[in-house]
Amino acid sequence: MRQDTSDLLPGTLFLLILRTLGAGPLHGYAIAKRIKDTSRELLTVEEGSLYPALNRMLVKGWLEAKWGVSETNRKARFYKLTPKGRKELERANADFDRMVQGIRFVLKNA
Repeated sequence: MRQDTSDLLPGTLFLLILRTLGAGPLHGYAIAKRIKDTSRELLTVEEGSLYPALNRMLVKGWLEAKWGVSETNRKARFYKLTPKGRKELERANADFDRMVQGIRFVLKNA
């Protein structure tokens, strides 16, 4: 069963994007493809969710972007983590781990 990222918990899409860009700059389509591939096709990020999230992350200073040429020779905007984005990734990852732990406690003990 595949899950569209619009069904994810708030902030999770930011976390997925930040983690994906932790390996290096990528353009939008490559970000979506990497998330899909690394989730073993359990998660899909639609353009209608991805690009607004990327724009919000640019405004927050977590990412910077510059135009380049994709592997298919098309003009594409490449996104890269900023130092502020790396700090946000660490914070968001820790928050997510605590939330998952809390959910596990409830599922085991309720």
